[in-house]
Amino acid sequence: MWRNYLTVALRALAKNRAYTIINIAGLSLGIAACLLILSYVRYEFSYDEWLPDSDNVFQLQDFYHATDEGGEEMKLQQTSYVTGQRLKKDFPQVENAVYFTSQAIVVLQNGQPSTVPGALFVDGNLFDVLHVPFVRGDPAHALDDPHSLVLGEKAAAKYFGSDDPIGKTLTLASRDLKEDYRVTGVFRDLPKNSSLGFGMVARFDPASYWQATPGALTSWSWQEGGYWLRLKSSADAAAIEAQLPAWEKRNIPDENDGVRISNPGEFQDWKLVNIRDVHLGAAQGGAQTPGNDKTSIVTFAVIAMLILGMACVNFTNLATARATQRAREVALRKVLGATRQQLITQFLGESILVAAAAMLVALALVELTLPALNGFLDAQIAVRYVAADGLILPVIALTLIVGIAGGLYPALVLSRFEPARVLKANRSAAGAEGSGRLRGMLVVAQFAVSIGLIICTAIVYAQTSYARNVDAGYKRDGLLQLDGIGRPQAEQVADALMQQVRRIPGVVAVGRTNIAVANGHNSVTDVQVPGSPNHVALGVYGTDQGFFDAMGIRLLAGRTLSDARPMDDATTPSPALPEAQQALAARGVNILVSREAARRLGFARPQDAIGKQIKTPIVDSEYGLVPSTIVGVVDDVRYRSVRDPLQPIFYLYDTGIVSQLMIRFQGRSPSAVYDQVETVWQRLVPDIPFQARFVDDIVNDLYNRDERRAQLFGAFAVLAVVIGCLGLFGLAAFTAERRTKEIGIRKVLGARTRDIVRLLVWQFSRPVLIANVIAWPVAWWAMRSWLNGFEVRMPLGPVPFVAAGVLALVIAILTIGTHAWRVARTNPVKALRYE
Repeated sequence: MWRNYLTVALRALAKNRAYTIINIAGLSLGIAACLLILSYVRYEFSYDEWLPDSDNVFQLQDFYHATDEGGEEMKLQQTSYVTGQRLKKDFPQVENAVYFTSQAIVVLQNGQPSTVPGALFVDGNLFDVLHVPFVRGDPAHALDDPHSLVLGEKAAAKYFGSDDPIGKTLTLASRDLKEDYRVTGVFRDLPKNSSLGFGMVARFDPASYWQATPGALTSWSWQEGGYWLRLKSSADAAAIEAQLPAWEKRNIPDENDGVRISNPGEFQDWKLVNIRDVHLGAAQGGAQTPGNDKTSIVTFAVIAMLILGMACVNFTNLATARATQRAREVALRKVLGATRQQLITQFLGESILVAAAAMLVALALVELTLPALNGFLDAQIAVRYVAADGLILPVIALTLIVGIAGGLYPALVLSRFEPARVLKANRSAAGAEGSGRLRGMLVVAQFAVSIGLIICTAIVYAQTSYARNVDAGYKRDGLLQLDGIGRPQAEQVADALMQQVRRIPGVVAVGRTNIAVANGHNSVTDVQVPGSPNHVALGVYGTDQGFFDAMGIRLLAGRTLSDARPMDDATTPSPALPEAQQALAARGVNILVSREAARRLGFARPQDAIGKQIKTPIVDSEYGLVPSTIVGVVDDVRYRSVRDPLQPIFYLYDTGIVSQLMIRFQGRSPSAVYDQVETVWQRLVPDIPFQARFVDDIVNDLYNRDERRAQLFGAFAVLAVVIGCLGLFGLAAFTAERRTKEIGIRKVLGARTRDIVRLLVWQFSRPVLIANVIAWPVAWWAMRSWLNGFEVRMPLGPVPFVAAGVLALVIAILTIGTHAWRVARTNPVKALRYE
């Protein structure tokens, strides 16, 4: 019997090749897209699952919340050094806790400087917490020695080739540190689906490293790194978090910055986050590797199911359209004794057979597309068939589900045909009542999904372009950002370096700063307005006199800072000497403020702020507040992504804390200027690798993730439209076949070909128009929520919605136009002989 079912199914599919090809093509596209998207979703949720004993590994994260007095909300994968030390001391559930900091580490080998991506300093044996597989050495003792160094496989090959690196030395330089380190181990390179991202780990002494800035060790609001913790049990995390409010009150002392007495626990909360939840977690500030948004990933999973559902809808529509051609076959089978159950089994078998063929084609498409997808996402998504998480069982299950879901309704429709009604009067069709409405509803749903995806793609692309090109308050073109100027080796030759860079043809301005474009720096302090009991939270950053010209920042009132005016200079020796700080507090300093800072300080116009004085805690609190006179107001500048709130800032002339050199040029090619700056750097600072980027490239990279999301949405939208058009073609074929006699009569009574085409096109366009009514509000709600994640966002106008609707309508008309034209030109004689 089963052999007979198979034979009949194969013959039926072979007889209707066009139907079979369209069905397999639509299903295979839907299944392939679903498998690719779900593989990506699975990959995003699989971060750090490869790490042994990951259940008990947690990261201590720091959440800043805005206060009534201002401030900024931040969610950090970092925290202060003292937080982890106290946590480890007070909670016996913490088996081990290791502090890490990703300071800029330069590796010197044979006098040649280089860097390793993600290089870390740690204060203990990190591999007691993170059980990373080792290639050489003993992970239990690899970092016992204060000058021990563990390399990843790539770093080991970079410095030592195929030689055994154990016992060999490399010189590490960072800040004031420059010492020899001995290699004690080599770990396997971390996979890309990891939130760790380090290529080298070195042991250091935090007290010695931050000797010049002891606040890094004692302040609860100073984030220079973070903590990885191993708990005795994964359940201990919830127990510890429940006790943290009381623990904060016992441990965190009040701080007096000279402006006010406050407690860091008032505006900070700490959470223990399992390592597998870090990548998609809420905290992404200070991450070692770029994270992702869980909502977006879940959205992709929903889209995958919608595309698969659209493919099944096509399958159903085409099968029911073909039912009119098989009415006599079903009637004759029933006359010869076939039961309804047997017919349902036969038609479901045909459906599953088509689904199986489509699955094979889909798997081939997945294999062909996966390398390109990995390259696009910079991922390591792998498709395994025979493994614990292999695809064999899911593929079999999906084939059965798709076959049954797509074929059940047509099987029920076909098996209901009554032989007497079909065979009498030589009828060849027997459509089920209401099936036309169902098919219309399914096509409406398909195009609603397609239109929604087109709208989302257009808005994501438009917002990404808007964010990249919005006026950030400075001139992006012709600007080169050079890192490393704050390192001791560069500080010693800073004047000579700047002089020689200025002599490069085309360079028009050079300036130093520690607030640059997307450099990750964030410094906030409270300032006091005389005569007011309130304080204002402002960003505070050091610059020199050339910075504002180099950046092209607009001066709104007053003047900029100058090294010719002693009151402008707030630079103190490093480490900060008490006499210098006391002298600065006694004499005061001149500062610049941004437009937003002036507004928050209570000045209605920029000009009103000139000459006014505020008090700032830019020296240790024991020396008091520094009287700071506003001598200029500059325009607001967005140094970070437009997702982040605009920070109100006051600028100091302080060359002791700068970290970047901004170089403006014009009239020459960027590459020529870049090469000459590099030559100057290598001549004057040979111990530090040259690291410079054009600001245009930095800004573009800020929005790469959004652009990739738009491209993925675009690819899914194209797939959805293709699948939707196949569904519309199926409905058109069904309707045109049922109305063949009607069309013939209309032509006999004088209807022209264009009248018939217009009639059919209008009927097939209505589902698209109705789909707009469904898609527009859903897409508006989804995109409004997404745009709310940006502080600066484009207006959500009607253009993308109308454009998506028109585009879908045009595609639908083109899809059915040719078919409608062919049907409309049919000879009326043939049409009237149809039955």
